[in-house]
Formats: sequence, structure tokens, C-alpha cells
Amino acid sequence: MSQFKCTKELYRAFLQASSVRYSGLALSEVSPTELSHDSISRWLRSKNFRPREVWEISQNYIDKKSPCLLIADDTVLTKTHSKKIELVNYQYSGNQHDVIAGIGLINLLWYGLGEESSVPIDYRIYDKNTDGKTKNSHFCDMLSLAKARGLTPEAVVIDAWYSSLKNLKAIRDHGWSWITCLRKNRKVNRDVSLGSLVIPEEGLRVHLRGYGWVTVFKFVAKNSRIDYVTTNRENPTREQVKHTMEARWSIEVYHRELKQTCGIERCQARTGRAQRNHIFIAISAWLQKYQSRLKHKISFYQQDWSIIKNSIATHLKLILDHP
Repeated sequence: MSQFKCTKELYRAFLQASSVRYSGLALSEVSPTELSHDSISRWLRSKNFRPREVWEISQNYIDKKSPCLLIADDTVLTKTHSKKIELVNYQYSGNQHDVIAGIGLINLLWYGLGEESSVPIDYRIYDKNTDGKTKNSHFCDMLSLAKARGLTPEAVVIDAWYSSLKNLKAIRDHGWSWITCLRKNRKVNRDVSLGSLVIPEEGLRVHLRGYGWVTVFKFVAKNSRIDYVTTNRENPTREQVKHTMEARWSIEVYHRELKQTCGIERCQARTGRAQRNHIFIAISAWLQKYQSRLKHKISFYQQDWSIIKNSIATHLKLILDHP
């Protein structure tokens, strides 16, 4: 029997340090205290970490008075070969451009316009079978909580998936502006599709059906993809809208760092509670790495390499000393 119990700090440090294996067995093999993988699994099932605890950490890295954006998007934690895990649903993955088995994770980031850096402030796990909530419901819940926490963004930035009339009106009801991409078949003016309009470089004022007056800009990407970037801001400029939409990319970077450097989708525990706890600790591991990035000016990937580098150097020295 193990003499010691797993702790949040130990599990978090393990997720920060490991770049290959993230199982309880792997942690038991490297733990400085005597831990069995069964005791780690029991510990992970027994805890009850909540999204609000992310805010308790991240609020230390933001300035509520400085200009900011709120950026929301979701990602799928791939569980393709783990269909017996709770919380796993078949859903569309933007990365894989296909419907896959995975856990849906909706994230809300605070983006500081001054320093141009982003910090996660809230998240939700999509499992309609458990709570009956859609991704849009979770999104609106996080907005309301952000409002209650005293955040005053210059705009809420979302992609087309979250551009429903209900969501846009919810943002407006908070007294906030929004910027999003609308699909070309959205109806404006008198039942006209957005894609059929001639939109000048400086944007076009249109009446979004069911909502009101908005301004739309047409951007053509290098691969010929057309984005109809739309906002309810008063007198927006093309450059302002372009800069804001570029800031949205920070949430894609966040998702990639969570998956590649914090092992957020690598937990194979079968219970929903264990998965929820692992996801929370992976996000808190990201925040710990973010702190190191601020303090030492070192990227997440450099932090990982620093750990691997020391291990390789020790191994090579051993080989050279004992050929």
C-alpha cells in the first residue's frame, strides 16, 4: 500500500514536466514519494475541481481596468480509441474536419490589448446528456459570469459557430460589442444573402435580419476563402476589425499548447469526474507555465525541452563515463 497520497500540486507538476506519457502509471514511476497507480486513479476520481478555480488563479494575471477582448471558442479533446470513457460524444472537430469521438471543451480567454497576451478565465465541458446544455448555453453562462466578475471588454470575439441571433443579442444585452464571421447565406436587409452583396473596402452597413444594424467587411484569404467579418461596433474601421480578428488566433494557440505541452487530452480514466479533474489540472498546469513564460521569457516548448535536455545530458554523460 502507498505511504503517500497524490496531490494537486504533484499531478500538476507531472503534467507540466511530461511530454510523452500522462497516465497514473507513468506518474507512479517517477513520483518522489511512494505512489501506486491505483491510488492515483482513486485520487483523481475523488476530487471535485471546478471551473471557478481557474478564475481564482487567472485573475492574478489580468488588469480589469486595461483594454481587453473576450475570446470564446471550443475544441475537441480526441478520444478516438476510448469510446467507453464518460463525457465522450461524437462531434465535429475543426482541426480534423470530421466528426470524431471526443470531449467538447468550450473556453473563454481574456486578451489584453496592451500586452497582446491571453489568459484563460473560464471553461465548460460539453456533455448535453449530463446537464442538458448546448455549447451556446455554456457560452452565454460564461459571458454572464464574466460580467458579474467586473470585466468590461471592448468586444467579444467569436467564430461563426457562436454567431446565432440569441448569442449576439446576449452580448448586446451586456452592453458589449461583438465581432464575428457570418456565413455567406445569412440574411440581411430585405431577405438578401450576405454573399450576394457588393461590399466596398471600407465596409457596408446592413440590417441583419432579426437583430438590427451592423457593419460587414469582406476579407479574401490567400487560399481564396472569403470571410464576412461583421460587428455591431459604431463606425468601425477595416484595420480595427482586422486587428481584432487576428487576436482571435490566440485561442487556437492556447488549445494547441494545452494539448501538446499539458497533456489535456491524454487522460484515459473512464469516469467523467476523473476526466473533469484532469482537464482542470491541465489548465492550471498551463497557467503555471504561463507564469514561467512571463518570469523567464521562455516559451512552453522551451520549458519542455529544458526538462528533456537535462535528462538527455545526464544519460549521455553516463554513456561516456561508462562506455
